[in-house]
Amino acid sequence: MIRRLLKDFQGDVIAIPGRLIALVFFLLVFVLPAVTKDPYILRILIFTNIFVIFAVSWDFLSGYTGQVNFGHALFFGVAAYTAGMLNHYFGLQPWATIPVGAIAAVIIGVLTCFPALRLRGPYLSLVTLAFPLILLAIIKAFPDITGGEHGISGLARLSESRVTEYYITVIVMTVSVLIMWKLTDAKSGLVRTGIILHAIREDEIAARATGINTINYKILAFAIGGFFAGIAGALYTHVMRIAGPSTLEMTLSFNAVIWCVFGGIVSIYGAVFGVYFLYPLLEGLRVMPEIRFLVFAAIIIAVLLFMPEGIAVWIRDKIERECPRCKLSNVAWRHECRACGASLR
Repeated sequence: MIRRLLKDFQGDVIAIPGRLIALVFFLLVFVLPAVTKDPYILRILIFTNIFVIFAVSWDFLSGYTGQVNFGHALFFGVAAYTAGMLNHYFGLQPWATIPVGAIAAVIIGVLTCFPALRLRGPYLSLVTLAFPLILLAIIKAFPDITGGEHGISGLARLSESRVTEYYITVIVMTVSVLIMWKLTDAKSGLVRTGIILHAIREDEIAARATGINTINYKILAFAIGGFFAGIAGALYTHVMRIAGPSTLEMTLSFNAVIWCVFGGIVSIYGAVFGVYFLYPLLEGLRVMPEIRFLVFAAIIIAVLLFMPEGIAVWIRDKIERECPRCKLSNVAWRHECRACGASLR
């Protein structure tokens, strides 16, 4: 049994450069507190882990199904306010408020999905963009309950230890990314979700003609995307110890788009790379506040000009090659497929 697992691990992970790099990356993320326990660095990385979940959830919904959502902050904000109010008014601890906040985001995701089911392209994007603005107006209309513009403050922390908070976000991020990656893996024989989402994005009419209930799968995509965005929002609230209007800002939704496009849309790992590269970079550029956003924008524009598919996807294409016969990934310098022996040249 162990020998078989080791053989599968060697064939499915070690032999594929992209997955090997991902494995090394996650191992480094887990051992990082052994290198530094600086509270400022750990705080930046805690937010990075949270925004990875948020960005990957956007890629799951918008990248894989083509349902471009410019109001993804809605799910983030709903979960943040739900978790905040449950903690503030009922005294529930984060272990209870976070999953409830995620479920609230799922409900909102399904409800907002129905008006958008018949819309495509820019019309869908504009409709989703309006939802966070509507919720923001409602929040400001009931300041006695929601705290209005000041939000709800004094919430419980995830942990009194910054290192423990870091590990909580790392574990939740890793599990969330793995789940969404597995659901979108079109080559997996365990689930059909991935290949169906690909089909909906490429040609929804053709997918419907083959007997796929595209409406159900679009609702499922909104629910799953909303759930993980809600997880991120609830975590963010307890790390910041405040649930405020900033969790519903348009810039948050657009940041998810930037992170995913920069790393490589429709890839999952691209969103992870995009957040881990851009968020700490923007924080590091605080040393030059006058030109901070200018340098940040220049880097993004340069990458998108020379690597329009995204930097992580560009790197993968340089180190991996797909077999034209069996579609298995191989290292780029191989001449023959490691599985079927077909020529890779």
